[in-house]
Amino acid sequence: MLTPATTGGSPDRHRLVVLFGGVSAEHDVSCVTAAHVLAAADRDRFDIVPVGITREGVWTRNDAAITAMAEQRALPASLEPVGTALQPLAAVSEGDLPVVVLPLLHGPHGEDGTVQGMLELAGVPYVGSGVLSSAVCMDKAMAKVVTAQAGIPQCRWLEYRDGIGDRAELEARAIAELGVPLFVKPANLGSSVGISKAHDAAELTAAIDLALTYDEVIVLEEAVTGREIEVAVLGNEAPEASLPGEVLPGAEFYDYADKYLNGTAGLQIPAKLTDDEIAQVRELAVSAFTAMRCSGMARADFFYEEDGRGWLLNEVNTIPGFTPSSMYPKMWEATDLPYRDLIDRLVDLALSRHRRRSSFSTSH
Repeated sequence: MLTPATTGGSPDRHRLVVLFGGVSAEHDVSCVTAAHVLAAADRDRFDIVPVGITREGVWTRNDAAITAMAEQRALPASLEPVGTALQPLAAVSEGDLPVVVLPLLHGPHGEDGTVQGMLELAGVPYVGSGVLSSAVCMDKAMAKVVTAQAGIPQCRWLEYRDGIGDRAELEARAIAELGVPLFVKPANLGSSVGISKAHDAAELTAAIDLALTYDEVIVLEEAVTGREIEVAVLGNEAPEASLPGEVLPGAEFYDYADKYLNGTAGLQIPAKLTDDEIAQVRELAVSAFTAMRCSGMARADFFYEEDGRGWLLNEVNTIPGFTPSSMYPKMWEATDLPYRDLIDRLVDLALSRHRRRSSFSTSH
């Protein structure tokens, strides 16, 4: 069971800006996530203001959703970034109540530290990790460097930056060192967008071409035959890990369609593991969270080779999905933290972190 909150947060009423949409390929996922959060958040504690970012980067306040919440009408399944256009700083600072921002911007220009940097400059508290952690976790290549330095086990991998190094040599090296099949991923994207599983040299060339349409840096990884286990982490200085969940992919791997469109993936929560295995993966999840300097929330994804290398970290996501099919809230629910209470905890953690960071001196 989750231990009681010790964040020092206040239950006083706040203006909760739910920031969603964005210019990344994960725009649609973010819009669905935002609708789910608006439906669940405590409207007695929060004056909830949905602020959307269009695919073109225009910031808008969704006045129709605000009216629907005030009239206790149902919200749409996906929230659109439409309404009154606002400048970004005005969108996150207007009103008389103290403001806290809940960024639900998956992928680049939202999950990568860019929006977090703006909020830091504005002095506005926000849910989740800071600039450094967000940027490192978003970049799969840099994340692997950091976690390797921390001694956290992971699969074999290679990095490639477009225009640096010989493509033919890279492809030959990948097949020789990683074997086939192997995975090719854009470094700075999530929700399995742009990821391919290559079974031979021709598919590898096509997979690299596809990944490079999303980012200039890509990661090539060995294909691990193992169970896919995820753990939700919550906290600041003393993070806690949820019970683990297991993903049972409906496709060849847990891709975008499997996650969000066709609903074929199975989720086993809690995962069928021994007590020792659960303790091991929870400890590793907290270690990864700490090594990456995460705050507030993150989801740590692992492969488990039961008869091989054991636990292998896949990645750490600093803004995990909150859709009805998302693992993060489901795992906390299985760990005796209901969804609405989870949102409260995240806000309290954001306020606590903001107070702590604001207390540091910036002068000599």
